[in-house]
Amino acid sequence: MSTRRSLYRGANPARAQSIAELRAMAVRRLPNFCLEYLEGGADDEITLARNRRALDEILLLPRTLVDVSRRTLAVPLFGQDIALPAIIAPTGFNGLLTHEGDRVLAEVAREAGIPLCQSMVSTVALEEVAATGVRHWMQIYPFKDRANLASVVKRAERAGSEAIVLTTDASVFGNREWDRRNYRAPMKLSLANLLDVALHPRWVFDVLVPHGVPRFRNLGDFLPPGMDSAKNAAAFLATQMDTSLTWDDVRWLRDLWPRKLLVKGVVLPEDALRAREAGADGVIVTNHGGRQLDTCPAPVEMLAAVREAVGPGMTVIVDSGFRRGSDFVKARALGADAALSGRATLYGLAAAGHAGAARAVEILRSEMERTLGLIGCAQMREVDGCFVSAPPAIRDARVLRSSR
Repeated sequence: MSTRRSLYRGANPARAQSIAELRAMAVRRLPNFCLEYLEGGADDEITLARNRRALDEILLLPRTLVDVSRRTLAVPLFGQDIALPAIIAPTGFNGLLTHEGDRVLAEVAREAGIPLCQSMVSTVALEEVAATGVRHWMQIYPFKDRANLASVVKRAERAGSEAIVLTTDASVFGNREWDRRNYRAPMKLSLANLLDVALHPRWVFDVLVPHGVPRFRNLGDFLPPGMDSAKNAAAFLATQMDTSLTWDDVRWLRDLWPRKLLVKGVVLPEDALRAREAGADGVIVTNHGGRQLDTCPAPVEMLAAVREAVGPGMTVIVDSGFRRGSDFVKARALGADAALSGRATLYGLAAAGHAGAARAVEILRSEMERTLGLIGCAQMREVDGCFVSAPPAIRDARVLRSSR
């Protein structure tokens, strides 16, 4: 007799057993246009699917008869331990998922003992997010106006941010066709989507009433007067991306910023080396979650090659497709110091605000701890390439088997 399976259909995030179950809760709560923005990828979404498939194809190699009665997930990051090898990723428009979503994510990250990287196109001021006490990183886009960009960097310095993260793979916007289909004109929802919004009252009374459309609280100097709402600013911001960005701009930022600097958008080992030469303290190996260039490698496929190129002395972080705690263990085995959690924590945020995002982190934490026990390794910092078997695309990069 076959077993009928179905995901939990209630609203209590404590009942969610996986990130997939939190996603199902988010699907029910969000209007279609918000869900599409959260989930969609570029073009035919081949890269989007590849990110997940590449992680699934990496096999874990368990050791047996190892004492794993005391398991520790903590790993060092920039000279200070984090509670688990995860960082909440920079994601924009989070105020469209729940009220002051960026502040909520910061509180969850602080409680979990991990950093949060705040997006420049977030809807809560960076000073407010940093004031939560989280290890705060600030992500910036390469806008043409360098004077205003420098002012955001200085604000981050005054707010006590630990790191600046320069995103380099979005100066040309990816082609997100399914997202555009929700609009009859730029940022004007189609009639079907307006009706769909009306069918989601929980979302309406969290996000729109009484607060109104969320505003970009970190971009006031870049935007024309009165254009800082998420509805009005998106089209204008697309015209402000600097397509002439080069490694000289990384050096400019290095001279301006006195703390940790990371370059986000690296796929190739040679670019990781260039980032180091330009003064970066670390790189984030990413394809922007499959939202920019379609048919490119999954970051986890390039991770070992990047680590081998830069050696053990440079911080290497990876993202794109991470949905299970075991994915973070695989990332450590392939050379990453930590991995960014983007959609995984956003599903929790969209499902149930603070409680949902906290549940997402707890699910990942418990899965990481369980995975360590099952592979016969008591400490996350001791995970290396001996614990994985990778497909040829990754093996050919000569996986490192020594500790960082």
